[in-house]
Amino acid sequence: MTPASTTRPAARPIGAVGLVVIGLVCQDVGASLAVLLFPTTGALGMVALRLGFSAIVLLAVARPRLRGHSRNDWLTVIAFGVALAGMNALFYEAIARIPLGATVTIEVLGPLVLSVVMSRRAISWLWAVLAFAGVALLGQGSFGSLDPLGLVFAFSAAAAWAGYILLSARTGSRFPRLDGLAIAMTIGAILALPLGIASAGPAIFRPEILLLGAAVAMLSSTIPYALELVALRRLPSATFSILMSLSPAIATIAGLLLLGQKLTVVGVVAIGLVIAASIGAVRTASRTPRGDTLPNPIDEL
Repeated sequence: MTPASTTRPAARPIGAVGLVVIGLVCQDVGASLAVLLFPTTGALGMVALRLGFSAIVLLAVARPRLRGHSRNDWLTVIAFGVALAGMNALFYEAIARIPLGATVTIEVLGPLVLSVVMSRRAISWLWAVLAFAGVALLGQGSFGSLDPLGLVFAFSAAAAWAGYILLSARTGSRFPRLDGLAIAMTIGAILALPLGIASAGPAIFRPEILLLGAAVAMLSSTIPYALELVALRRLPSATFSILMSLSPAIATIAGLLLLGQKLTVVGVVAIGLVIAASIGAVRTASRTPRGDTLPNPIDEL
């Protein structure tokens, strides 16, 4: 065995982790830009713009092959498309009713619960608890008199996010390259566009709104989902789920830098806990056998 071949397996998780982190940064920068559109488009209008532009870009780049897939392949990618549309719609409906910090904190619970369920290593419980503590602390100051319907949307978004993780990995194992993501995004856009247009009205077609919507789509959907789909082919699902706990921390930093939102001492401690959990997850991933990934993984693009 050559030296290159002996080091390759250990390098894969690190590279996959980098893809996830880059995707999270893009996603939270895109969410900050989306705040500018909310007063004009509403939640469903934002979802329509985000998924619509993402579908256009992915179809142009991936040019997915539609023939030669089984019935189960199509059922999987359709379910993935529904999960994409539902996750985005539920998230935006939640932040339209309750604070962003509370929404993100609740939403991250979905991947965290999934990480514990999917993991085969006892140490994952420690990282999950540590990440949960950080996420809970990060929500301090955001919880007050919360709208009950907003809470329902936020917890539903958490469940949809867990479903997205599972379906993204399964779609990646059934469709080559980005074909599955492009098809699923198109399905999600088809579901979201009628509701978005009805919600936003003619304002959704204004040139400046379309331009901002395209930017949000690239940052919030196209780039992160593509990077995550690739990462899920190389990274254990439990580790990926724990890494999603970085989202509240990165969102807080994005809010501080782009929106002028304050960062408290409690927030700094929370970010430290989340980062510590993520480092632990990476170390665990480097010692986790490839068999601990989701069924039917693809080792290479």
